[in-house]
Amino acid sequence: MDLTDEQWALIAPLVADKPRIKRRKIDGRGRPRVPARDVWNGILWILRTGAPWHDLPGRYPPYQTCHRRYQEYSRDGTFKKVLQALARDLRDRGDLDLSETFIDGTFAPAKKGGGKWDLPVGAKARRSWPLQTALVFLSPSAQKVLRPMK
Repeated sequence: MDLTDEQWALIAPLVADKPRIKRRKIDGRGRPRVPARDVWNGILWILRTGAPWHDLPGRYPPYQTCHRRYQEYSRDGTFKKVLQALARDLRDRGDLDLSETFIDGTFAPAKKGGGKWDLPVGAKARRSWPLQTALVFLSPSAQKVLRPMK
């Protein structure tokens, strides 16, 4: 599930696209920057599913682009600001209570030579976007950011 217009309006000011890379004057070559919203949808898909980067579905930008921007956003603090903004929004609406947390000790062994990530047959229907957003906060990257927020 991708970011809704409401969610994007909340985080867009924090992740505004950098100025477009200028193309070379001599031959006009150079790649335009992939829009930030598309990249964030890819990053959040990875965080929600826990899948490896190379399993990112084709509807998102290339996994290398998403991973490179994820690293960029982590280094410059953008990722932390976005997660805090989403957490504040969920908390304000009463959909997230950080006073109650738990550790899940579930263990699922990986199968050697497993294929790309696919929904299992008979997969459940899509969940609401508040729940999908909350699931992002269960990822290890988000836990580091949210730990100081009490």
